[in-house]
Amino acid sequence: MEKYRKIIHVDMDAFYASVEVLDNPELIGKAVVVGSDSNRGVIAAASYEARKYGIRSAMASVTAKKKCKSLIFIKPRMNRYREVSKQIKNIFFEYTNLVEPLSLDEAYLDVSNHKILASDIAFLIRKKIFKNIGITASAGISINKFVAKMATNCNKPNGQKTIHPLKVNTFIDSLPIDKFFGIGKVTAKKMRNFNIHTGSDLRKLDLPFLIKNFGKSGKKYFDVIRNNSISPVNPNRIRKSIGVEHTFKQDLVSVDSMKVELQKLCEELEGRMKKKKKKGRTITLKLKYSDFTQLTRSHTKNEYIKNQSEIIKICKQFLYELDLSKPVRLLGVSLSKLNLHNNYTNQINLNF
Repeated sequence: MEKYRKIIHVDMDAFYASVEVLDNPELIGKAVVVGSDSNRGVIAAASYEARKYGIRSAMASVTAKKKCKSLIFIKPRMNRYREVSKQIKNIFFEYTNLVEPLSLDEAYLDVSNHKILASDIAFLIRKKIFKNIGITASAGISINKFVAKMATNCNKPNGQKTIHPLKVNTFIDSLPIDKFFGIGKVTAKKMRNFNIHTGSDLRKLDLPFLIKNFGKSGKKYFDVIRNNSISPVNPNRIRKSIGVEHTFKQDLVSVDSMKVELQKLCEELEGRMKKKKKKGRTITLKLKYSDFTQLTRSHTKNEYIKNQSEIIKICKQFLYELDLSKPVRLLGVSLSKLNLHNNYTNQINLNF
């Protein structure tokens, strides 16, 4: 009999907003968002009551306020969210040491060697999170990370979905292409132009076609649809980048003001590098104009970048390559190709 991994994907429901409601019960049942209510603000998280108005994370606060006049804005409290996230992870570790955090509110768990059914473990975890902490979580259970993550969305909020090994292909084939993890709006539109609307349509295409039209991602799509992408749950997951960015209250209109803000960002980035004890070889500058047009520029060095003087030098070169005649609302700097290695490997196992 073929052996499969048993992977659980756990995703907290509207995490930041849920923590705020937990700490302030007067907010129960109300449309709550975490983020700034300024004209330059962006929504970081929205309660399910707010989502009924079409409000989503990453939406401009101005747009959100137009959709719901009674919307309640709360400033983010990252230290509090990290505190709750740590409590949640401690619950995960009661069931397995193979936990791969994706963010403060999301993680993969490998329970292949557990005697209890994966679906029962997911239920117990969700039950304990609600009992001990007071907020809800959703879960997806299947043979790999991709399918588990897709399954989580089936019964959100406060639910779970198991995709049995024998039903994985049927599940993937029925998925609309824009519901696939890793396929954004632009790629989904391009796929629809090729008459790719579901997983079933994607499965019919061969590897040369996908690579020709979607580049390196084509190989990923080919593997995902055939369950060839067997990426193990990695408890020592490598941080791929360190970054800082800032949206300004007033647009930057002069090169000098951009240099000043860029210097501040590079100082902050250096501080994070030291705190995390990391260096990187690729520096990326992100710039967003007042019309929300976004540009990025990257440069990779042969040796690791060690301090802010190297970073600022590269970023200033980027600035001069860009059109600075338009007002700038956001600047960001990030470092990638970090000095870490992934040595984790593990086995597949057991029944569902």
